Amino acid sequence: MDQMQRRRGAALESALLDAAWDELLESGYARLTMEAVAARAQTGKQVLYRRWQNRAELVVAAMRYRTGSIVEDVPDTGGLRGDVLAVLQRMADRFAALGPEVIHGLLAEAPDVSPEIIGRMSGVMTTIVERAAERGELPSAELPPSVLLAPTNLLRHQMLLTREPLDPATLTTLVDDVFLPLAGARTPRPSQLRE
Repeated sequence: MDQMQRRRGAALESALLDAAWDELLESGYARLTMEAVAARAQTGKQVLYRRWQNRAELVVAAMRYRTGSIVEDVPDTGGLRGDVLAVLQRMADRFAALGPEVIHGLLAEAPDVSPEIIGRMSGVMTTIVERAAERGELPSAELPPSVLLAPTNLLRHQMLLTREPLDPATLTTLVDDVFLPLAGARTPRPSQLRE
């Protein structure tokens, strides 16, 4: 315990996130508690609560720590379609890595998560849309929030309804048949390129 008390800042946070991840994989989301994570990290639960309000926020932080942050590494494939597909693929990869039980638990507790955390995907999509508008793929970067977040929200909905891995065709449909038409994209779809 004395050794743990000397850890501060990034070292302490890494230890907490590692403990949360290990506890999540071992116990599952439904049985994960702040107390168990604190015990695994050899610290008190108040240390966790100073950083994260609840287990949903802790799990989101551990997930970003282990699988990478989409927010801090917004895909840039050079095109709107590719960027949105890359975001959806990363979300689908997380779903596959974490499994449906964790995703369903997180989605069920979404109201307990800070609006700042929920709003992160809006920032990702705004960045992608602004780049697309600068390239001339969209008439404007000013999209209604319902259009801007349509692909990520629909993918979350799909994750909630299924326990199966998400196939690439589902992601392509969300982008080609829903998002690009709603956004008024000038980017030709792959089927149009072959015509």
